[in-house]
Amino acid sequence: MPAPPGDNLKVENRSSIVNSFAADKREPFAPGAIVIATLSNPREKFWGMILALATEGLSLSGAELASFEDLAVMVRDGEPFTPAVVFFPMHRLERVELDLPDGSLPSLSQRFLAKTGLEPSATLAPSSREQHNGSDEDSSSHASKERA
Repeated sequence: MPAPPGDNLKVENRSSIVNSFAADKREPFAPGAIVIATLSNPREKFWGMILALATEGLSLSGAELASFEDLAVMVRDGEPFTPAVVFFPMHRLERVELDLPDGSLPSLSQRFLAKTGLEPSATLAPSSREQHNGSDEDSSSHASKERA
């Protein structure tokens, strides 16, 4: 006997299809993804690596987009740096987009790699920052001892 109109008993369970698809594909906004976040009140853009994304908001490790070039130069020159670790509440998030190339224009991650020779994900990761800062301190203190 066919289901009466308006009855969805025969509708395929789409959540199982979506869940199996999600299991096969990596979440695009998972921790570790490099993104550009557009914020409101005040309006600003932030480039960085997702640390966590939840209903409360977004945690990133990175820099304001306006400071991107300065950050790349600091890293290239071997100066000690600490990317900001920030939390943006969901009501401030206007847009979050993956840092991907646009046609022939390279992504910010590609530009960072070209300028510094370092992968952004490794540079922005919390554990690598501590190692990077520690190695800078060791090498700079060693260099100053040699000069003395």
